[in-house]
Amino acid sequence: MTLSLGVLFSGGGRTILNLLDYIDRGDLDATIDIAIASRENISGIDRLNERGLDVAIAKVGAMSGDEADSRTNVWLEETKPDLICLCGYLRLLVIQPWMEGRALNIHPALLPAHGGKGMYGMRVHKAVLESGDLTSGCTVHLVDGEYDHGSTILQLTCDVKQDDSPQTLAERVFSLECEAYPEAIKQLVATLQP
Repeated sequence: MTLSLGVLFSGGGRTILNLLDYIDRGDLDATIDIAIASRENISGIDRLNERGLDVAIAKVGAMSGDEADSRTNVWLEETKPDLICLCGYLRLLVIQPWMEGRALNIHPALLPAHGGKGMYGMRVHKAVLESGDLTSGCTVHLVDGEYDHGSTILQLTCDVKQDDSPQTLAERVFSLECEAYPEAIKQLVATLQP
């Protein structure tokens, strides 16, 4: 069964490009049926357009965040993808009953540590280094009504090196994310009802 994916993002779109690479190589039996950017003027929009994906833009002009979130939910409701993948998406997705167990997020740390509202990007890696953690990594989890919360599907780990900067740690963690998200999708698909 070819899986229908909906992808949501707020930044550069690298996580989605990685999923597209897996799909193009035949390593993930899926199609991306809808891609939603949380707002206009983010670099991922052009990157995904270059790969042939049309991108719906939730927040345009002076629109409120709530209006944009409502548009996102309408688009997802109309498309009803098998899985919704949050790929660096910085808004809180309101989980409708049909989405339960079908919405995933990837976070660049070992949750429950270093998660929650406002914990994204370099902020996470800086927090890991400041905490003195010896291990970091990434977490793929089901999405519920809270930021970076919900059942863990998969975690991959890497050592934190003594001379790490947030950037060097981010690069190592992102390479783990590139493996973890497709693998977690495959694991979750095995549990979905047809």
